[in-house]
Amino acid sequence: MRILFSKSGSTTRAFLSPFLQGLERPAATSKFSSGHPSVTTAVESKSHRHHLHLFYHPQRACSGRRKESVVVIMGATGTGKSKLSIDLATRFPSEVVNADKIQVYRGLDITTNKIPLAERLGVPHHLLGELDPAAGELPAAKFRCMASSAIERIAAHRRLPVVAGGSNSFIHALLAARHDPRVDPFALGDRRRGRLERLRYPCCFLWVDVEAAVLAEHLDRRVEEMVAGGMVGELEAYFAAEGAEPGRHPGLEKAIGVMEFRELFQKGKGTAEYAAAVAAIKANTRRLAEEQLRKIGRLGEGGCGWALQRVDATAAVEARLGGRGRRRRRRRGSGTW
Repeated sequence: MRILFSKSGSTTRAFLSPFLQGLERPAATSKFSSGHPSVTTAVESKSHRHHLHLFYHPQRACSGRRKESVVVIMGATGTGKSKLSIDLATRFPSEVVNADKIQVYRGLDITTNKIPLAERLGVPHHLLGELDPAAGELPAAKFRCMASSAIERIAAHRRLPVVAGGSNSFIHALLAARHDPRVDPFALGDRRRGRLERLRYPCCFLWVDVEAAVLAEHLDRRVEEMVAGGMVGELEAYFAAEGAEPGRHPGLEKAIGVMEFRELFQKGKGTAEYAAAVAAIKANTRRLAEEQLRKIGRLGEGGCGWALQRVDATAAVEARLGGRGRRRRRRRGSGTW
């Protein structure tokens, strides 16, 4: 998957200009216009591209003293958020702030699906595998403080902060102008629909989305690849290690795979139980993706009113799956919630 910036079109030339002014290495293809700022973004597969126009809404940014502009890459698990953040950072001088509440902890890199060091291409990452899992579960309010500090440091070095991750509670806590830890912004009974919730920073929200059936197949395949890549051995070593008893790492233990395999390793069950554990990981991963999509809807016009721009990555994921005999699906429309 790549993010492309087109020079064509009178209204598709300067979407990222509010975010890139003053950066130490401006993009060679970035141009500025006096009109409404926008850019053409494309997700590229082997055979074709999907284009959409994205717009920056300065009126949606809070008017406080903070000047840092932030690009936010959000989406369900497995949609390619980490890869897209790296693609952006190789185009513009950027650093990534992790917004995955499990990946903030050290350990279980395969199980938590952290992007490998080699695939980061030298792009600095913040809050990725930095916290001691024995220190307790990181609350959203604390993440707000830590991530804000990272954003300020990145901006001070004339680089673009890119927030990437699937934990929408962390994304909301970081970016909402006001954050009350006692209030659940994703509660189904909340009546804030249509009310604009102000932002702390000027934000560009890129929502990477994949059609449900394609994503479900991809997530199942990804679990199989993680198992083949050493996930089971990693979990076995984790359970065998001193201090890995239940409750020792309250945040890291919420990673999908820990609960499913704990009893298997502790009680020494057999092949049928092993297959059941893998099947449970697949099912729980698919449920996680569904819940993440629900919360993204709440951040958009279904709740906070934030301008989320959908990037359809279905073709890119289909290309990775191989497209074996799959009938081409009609693409859903793109745009804001």
